[in-house]
Amino acid sequence: MEYLWYLVASLGAGIGTGLAGLSAATVMVPVLLVLCPSFAGETGAYQATAIALASDILGSAVTAWTYARHNNIDLRRGAVMLVCILLMCTVGSYVAFLVGNVVLGSFTLFLTFLIGIRFLVKPDTSREQPAARGEKLDGKGLAVSLFFGLTIGFGTGFVGTGGGMMMLIVFTVFLGMDLKTAVGTSTFIMTFTALIASVSHILIHPAILLEKWDVMLLCMAVATAASLLSARFANRVASRTVGLVTGFVLTVLGGLMLLLYFRDAIASIPLIRDILSCILTLLLYLVPCVLVLAAIRFLTTVPSFVFRKLLHIVAFTCYTVMMLSAVGWQAAALTSLLLAALLYPLLTAFEKEKWYSFLLVQKSPGECKRSLLMLFIMFAAVIAIAWGLFRKPYAAAAAILMWGVGDAAAALTGIPFGRHKVMFYPVSGRKSWEGSSAMLAVSFLAGVILLTCFGGSPFLNVLPAVTTASLLGTVTELLSDSEWDTVTVPGVILAVLLVLL
Repeated sequence: MEYLWYLVASLGAGIGTGLAGLSAATVMVPVLLVLCPSFAGETGAYQATAIALASDILGSAVTAWTYARHNNIDLRRGAVMLVCILLMCTVGSYVAFLVGNVVLGSFTLFLTFLIGIRFLVKPDTSREQPAARGEKLDGKGLAVSLFFGLTIGFGTGFVGTGGGMMMLIVFTVFLGMDLKTAVGTSTFIMTFTALIASVSHILIHPAILLEKWDVMLLCMAVATAASLLSARFANRVASRTVGLVTGFVLTVLGGLMLLLYFRDAIASIPLIRDILSCILTLLLYLVPCVLVLAAIRFLTTVPSFVFRKLLHIVAFTCYTVMMLSAVGWQAAALTSLLLAALLYPLLTAFEKEKWYSFLLVQKSPGECKRSLLMLFIMFAAVIAIAWGLFRKPYAAAAAILMWGVGDAAAALTGIPFGRHKVMFYPVSGRKSWEGSSAMLAVSFLAGVILLTCFGGSPFLNVLPAVTTASLLGTVTELLSDSEWDTVTVPGVILAVLLVLL
């Protein structure tokens, strides 16, 4: 099982290096420390850092080569930092061995998370008017290069992480490079710093090479390949996109690693433990679904309305799965509100990207984030009322599932096959009898299956409640505005189920 985590850590490290010039240890060290028992000893963090640095050698080299091919390296403005960093790497490596596991372990976890947040807040650190490539450093630039070169060099040897990120900030904010030139220059420097620091680590602690040679070779090979591919991608897209993608990945990774690292303390607070369990369930279901959906959208010619409904199906089914596995209603409802609070600003940050509307099939500006906010607030309200107030958790799950599959069936049937339009006010030809019939049938089946198979209710008790709920839900969907049916339809279905079940 550890080899799976070695593979995940190496892929993440290579992607981070190729996208934004991050040190491999930014991703690799937290994963190895938290998820791999063989790195749990006194020198575990030191060994993980050495392996990450070794992986950085070729990963940074192929990344720098890729950026150089696109003329995105400025060695003249980075030469002073290169010399200073190389001088301090060995010193930092020796001090790291003396300090040990406690400082290294927790520091790298927090650093990963904070770097991710920083990218999300400001994905592109380039100045509006970057310095010309090859421009000579002035006095201020020289002083900045000396100060940060010495401190970053020591930090690279000491922690094995953060060097690429710090160089990126210095090159863009203080020395005026554009983002891609900063990444290319920092990865060029990292090639040599990683070589010196990894050799220093191995000489100081030879057991790294003797005990973990197979892990080191695997991580080096995978990280190098991932660096090359992600560097090619980064040189073909906007700098802002690179920053946002990197920030999202590192924030999620850092947050998960921190939770795992402090799991014993978290376990002592039941509600927090239950919320984290809900989030983990959502992620285990959602991540594979998102990957499949992305492949469908970019690699196939599925019609937009079909893909839009696939997004909706994933949204409500993942939440139904989470609810059925949740310990209590408080955790499930709070998870909904927490996700709304996190995803709304995240979507706001990404909505300016060209791919955003295409991937999420957005009908109008801001529609996706508004719909998502309403969706998660609706989830929280349904859970709190049905489960918390009436002690009927399966009524909550059924209301969400019946609305979700019914709405999807109405669109997937009505748009391509709806020949007979509903003409009375206020529908006025916007919807069809075929789509409404599909919604009625599918929501009915979904309600019966969930309540009898999972809820344990007798079929004869379920039948009148689900029949009435699906019928009134279909009528409500007919009469509701498209942006408000997220609230009205599950609300009506839930009310009927609470009364009749």
